[in-house]
Amino acid sequence: MSEATGTAAARPGEVLSEAGAEALVHGICFRTGPPRLLGVELEWLVHDLEDPRTTVAPERLEAAHAALPGLPVRSLLTAEPGGQIELSSRPAASLSECVETMRADLATVRSMLREKGLTLAGMGLDPWQAPRRFLREPRYDAMERSLDRAGPAGRAMMCTSASVQVNLDAGFEEPGPLGHVRRWRMSHLLGAVLLAAFAHSPVVERRATGWRSTRQLRWAEIGAARAGGPPLDAEPRAAWTRHVLDAELMCRRRTVGPWEVPDGTTFRDWLRQGAASGQGPRREDLEYHLTTLFPPVRPRGFLELRMLDAQPGEDGWTVPLAVAAALFDDLAAAETAFRAVKPLAERCGPLPAPHNPLWTGAARHALADPELREAAAVCFAAALEALPRLGAGTAVIDAVGEFTERYVARGRCPADDLLDALRQGKELSS
Repeated sequence: MSEATGTAAARPGEVLSEAGAEALVHGICFRTGPPRLLGVELEWLVHDLEDPRTTVAPERLEAAHAALPGLPVRSLLTAEPGGQIELSSRPAASLSECVETMRADLATVRSMLREKGLTLAGMGLDPWQAPRRFLREPRYDAMERSLDRAGPAGRAMMCTSASVQVNLDAGFEEPGPLGHVRRWRMSHLLGAVLLAAFAHSPVVERRATGWRSTRQLRWAEIGAARAGGPPLDAEPRAAWTRHVLDAELMCRRRTVGPWEVPDGTTFRDWLRQGAASGQGPRREDLEYHLTTLFPPVRPRGFLELRMLDAQPGEDGWTVPLAVAAALFDDLAAAETAFRAVKPLAERCGPLPAPHNPLWTGAARHALADPELREAAAVCFAAALEALPRLGAGTAVIDAVGEFTERYVARGRCPADDLLDALRQGKELSS
């Protein structure tokens, strides 16, 4: 979202060399400059308005998806493989602008869905439905075949998951609290705290899984090669570049027929094979490959925080957006947050592998983990102090305050509400 620090090494249609691919990834992953823009991507489950436990018939989903392109919204609207709907905001110059625009767009989408007897549901994983793919396209056919090699978790992620993704500028090139190196490191340590605070996927097919964020568990089960990230103690651009090129291909696109799904071939392998045969990947192949990697924080020029479960309520998503914006973009809050989460580095191994103690603790126990609860209390207090300085509206500040009192101060998260309802035999609510 900020200005790029380098230029691409290859034009579209041009066969890439290994050096050219490295230069391209290195040049675009962190676009540095003053943090000034932010955005949010909201994935929602689509449920029957009257009975969310009912499986929505494909023709009803198809009718809803067909109406999306004609809606008068500013956000990008897309349909996900299991029928979920995603709204991706345009980069906003302020938190208030981002919230107001997304609220208006959501109201438009909800109105259309109500006319069709449907509603948006904010949960990290569908607590009632088994994975069922709605979209039949070569991309998703290939993705399913590739992810199936690691087990059933991939289908759950494709078809029954939903999230809040916060997009933040990479930060300054120079060192400091708002520098891109610290923001990259903090995004992973603070990311575990935010994962714990906003965990909201403890139930799958009407049974408690033992995890507050089963969605994060499913990502870990896909494997670190596909859903992990590079070491945090390495220089970010070089580490991410190596990670991208050494990641296995999910697929090779074709203009006709099913896409190829290689087994065990990395993008670097393809580059080297292409150097010998003259049939190597092009820039657009590398750009597509980048979209098949799902780390908890994805550098896309800006930082895409991907670890947050979808939140309950119509405006629940405003809380993680506001907290993340405050802790990353307010100088004082960023310094406080970094000091609070820095000790967590001792527990942070490769991401998001199941043996990573920090992220495993966040996904399984959420804020029942004492260290995560202590860090969350400091970070949410800092965010509340910072939000007026960022020009946040009263409704957003009040929402963050209410969330802090209801959950953070009590060592709870939204998943605990679902677990309480399940134990009491009550209806699960989104």
